[in-house]
Amino acid sequence: MRLSTPLLSLFCFLVPPTLIGLIYIYLYPVLQQCSFPVARRAEAACHFDGAAGSRPAVSAETAPFRLLALADPQLEGDTSLPDPSAAWLPSLSRLREDGVVRAVQGLVRRDVPDVLRGYRKKVDLWGNDLYLAHIYRMVSWWTQPTHTVVLGDLLGSQWIGDEEFARRSWRFWDVVFKGGVKVPREVADVSGRVEVLGRDEGWKRRVIAVAGNHDIGYAGDIDEHRIERFESAFGSVNWEVRFRLMNETQPLLSGFPNSVFATTPELRLIILNSMNLDEPAYNPELRQQSLDFLDSQLHTTNHPRNIGTIVLTHIPLHKKPGICIDAPCFSHFPADQGGSIREQNHLSPEISSHILDGLLSAEGSGTAIILNGHDHEGCDTYHHHRPTSPPPPLDSNAEEEKEKRGREWHASPFHHPAQIQTQAQPQHPRTNPSSHASPGLREITVRSMMGSYAGNAGLLSAWFDPETGGWRFEYESCMLGVQHLWWAAHVLGVVELGLGVVGLAALLVETWGGGGWRGKVKVA
Repeated sequence: MRLSTPLLSLFCFLVPPTLIGLIYIYLYPVLQQCSFPVARRAEAACHFDGAAGSRPAVSAETAPFRLLALADPQLEGDTSLPDPSAAWLPSLSRLREDGVVRAVQGLVRRDVPDVLRGYRKKVDLWGNDLYLAHIYRMVSWWTQPTHTVVLGDLLGSQWIGDEEFARRSWRFWDVVFKGGVKVPREVADVSGRVEVLGRDEGWKRRVIAVAGNHDIGYAGDIDEHRIERFESAFGSVNWEVRFRLMNETQPLLSGFPNSVFATTPELRLIILNSMNLDEPAYNPELRQQSLDFLDSQLHTTNHPRNIGTIVLTHIPLHKKPGICIDAPCFSHFPADQGGSIREQNHLSPEISSHILDGLLSAEGSGTAIILNGHDHEGCDTYHHHRPTSPPPPLDSNAEEEKEKRGREWHASPFHHPAQIQTQAQPQHPRTNPSSHASPGLREITVRSMMGSYAGNAGLLSAWFDPETGGWRFEYESCMLGVQHLWWAAHVLGVVELGLGVVGLAALLVETWGGGGWRGKVKVA
């Protein structure tokens, strides 16, 4: 049997699964119909007998603000690789002391497996970067976001040195988010900057980077140097920008060509460093900077309803155990090391209430939504004031207790029956819940984009609803699948290519060198 026969037979056998795998990997946003929620759905035309009952077709209306939200890529590096300064195959260096037998045993049992694991890890890191880059590239290409954010834990460890931090930062920008750029300082460092939404095309390439615990640490180990190197590579940790709806009749500011003076609806993006909001903190001054920024954005003025707010941060707000995968948890350094926060899953109830109070005033003015990361499984919750029970007898203590209960924030899954009409997802009047329910806001903990969590990408749409006089927010997810799918499709593609090339080469050699052409030549 000729060699080309089994090679080409196997090639033909693997063509269907190879095509299926590659088509899915490179067209998964199309096949899954991933898209940003629309501001208005398309409606077909309806024609009845008589012109009075006819209704023309209505096309879908795209939301003017479309945020691609990615969370926790956690780029690993030298900390997950063998020590480069260690000896290669150390058993050989001890050949004289240990003898041949023990040296060979050390090679087989320890040295060679360690070398193979090291190379496998290098390939794994290389493939992981390409996997994450594939998610960013494919989802951006298909869904066309206007803005992009990475919600913290850009890198895999806050304890790495400056050289390794620089190498991982390079991989972040030149491999994973290739084509993206950090938000320039002239945007992030200008307090109260206002732009016309959609006028600056540069936002389509900018990547908003939120600081996470693996980037700068928790409150117990954040220092000025970590903040400085993060801001140098990825941008400011606390900043705000505002976008106003397109209004060509408003005069432009002379200093900023993308800015306007207007009282039109406005959307605020608040990028918040939540890593040192709680105490005790290693550096109280850095913590106070974050608290001052928080208060300046949420607690200085009462924002009207036509101003919407999107808070982008890393640590989720406080919730009771069972609502999300990660339950509330705090751990601290030993007392002789300062006793500050070593690790936390949620913000404290006090800080969480402080944020919520600023986003949603007692009058319920303004509309807001919070996006964060940290909990890799993701979570979708709704924060609201629990309705008070029937009034107790009128005395001062009872009134104070009732008022206190009415100010408390409670969290429940977003689709919980107790959830009320939300600003993020207003309901039709026919489905409005009981009037005893109170207003609240939605918090979305975006599922990690790592391969173990199916390569998730969040799609948030925001638009102004003139009927309600407020901003609306809708969210969808788009998942590629675990990293093994990406690896399998590409490995199968490489194998298929190799089979085709080798099989075709073998066929040509067998045809030309095996007498296939000589058989056609007449012998005298």
